[in-house]
Amino acid sequence: MIQLKHELPPGILELSHNIPAFLWNIIIAVSSIIIGLILKFITSALLKRYASREQTDYSLFRSIITYLSAPITYFIPLLVLKLSIPLMQMDTSYLNMVDRTISILLIVSFSSLIIRAINVLEDYVYHIYDLNKADNLKERKIRTQLRFVRKLVVAIIIFVTIALILLSFESFRKIGTGLLTGVGIGGIIIGFAAQNSLGNLLAGMQLAFTQPIRIDDVLVVENEWGRVEDITLTYVVLRIWDQRRLILPINYFIQKPFQNWTRISADITGTVFIYMDYTIPLEPLRAEFNRLLAQSPLWDKRVSALQLTDAKEHTIEIRMLVSAQNSSDAFDLRCFIRENMISFIQQNYPNSLPKIRTDLKDKFPQAIGDESAKLL
Repeated sequence: MIQLKHELPPGILELSHNIPAFLWNIIIAVSSIIIGLILKFITSALLKRYASREQTDYSLFRSIITYLSAPITYFIPLLVLKLSIPLMQMDTSYLNMVDRTISILLIVSFSSLIIRAINVLEDYVYHIYDLNKADNLKERKIRTQLRFVRKLVVAIIIFVTIALILLSFESFRKIGTGLLTGVGIGGIIIGFAAQNSLGNLLAGMQLAFTQPIRIDDVLVVENEWGRVEDITLTYVVLRIWDQRRLILPINYFIQKPFQNWTRISADITGTVFIYMDYTIPLEPLRAEFNRLLAQSPLWDKRVSALQLTDAKEHTIEIRMLVSAQNSSDAFDLRCFIRENMISFIQQNYPNSLPKIRTDLKDKFPQAIGDESAKLL
């Protein structure tokens, strides 16, 4: 039996009786979608107008357009279509099926809209806490927490969306209700624990808030030097200096030792070792070392020292300490000092380069004596 779900205004009711039900339903659906697209177009036009007025690199309106334009394209027409369902004429069973289908699509589009809105918020926080500064400890702390919280919230949104969809079906309602109660969650937790995923998730929460590592931290892990590129719910991506990526489970950083060169600050002290003969004078080396540091923009003027730190059987060990604002500058500064000090020694003290001495007189006394006699 064809019927109206709700009582219509007299004018619309009279018009609906003059048009076949199938055609009337198509008109209602198409009109709703068109109205939704017009509303979306108006909203986008207003946002673009405000975005064009801002001359800075970052614009909140531009970010909203970038992330929310696609989900709004689906959400607004679906919302208008949902509101127009009472105007449709069809059998109650078909009307309920259409209503349920549109409701499911609306839930999915709304979830997508919320997830994209989180990206807008993340974009705004990234603008406020910019990493492109020398002392970015606070910025890296905030970004690390935000990334983990965003991934966790997105996972929860997806989980709740699936549960709400299941609730819309009578046969799956118990499953959907279970997902939203402790019984379902307890079962999921047990499943995660069986696969070690729960341990990683809890380690990720601990990592995000205690923060032994942060986004863009410089680490030495498994004898590899690199920067933290990404922290997910289950693993950490380390970008190695030669552009390789080292993927480690997130609980690795809770259970095993590693080096964090930017835990408190980015500045660091580096060492340069050279090994020379005992005849090398130290004061000219110290003067050249200080001269090289003074002319290098990589030195942050905190630490400088040239010391004889060891005396071995054939050589002496000379250690030079330098400091820089970050590990990359420190590496370049160490290379600069090493190259120029070796060049200085080659040009001025070539006889003081490492050598091995052998006293032939003890091994061949007769031969040495005869050769000396000939010279005399």
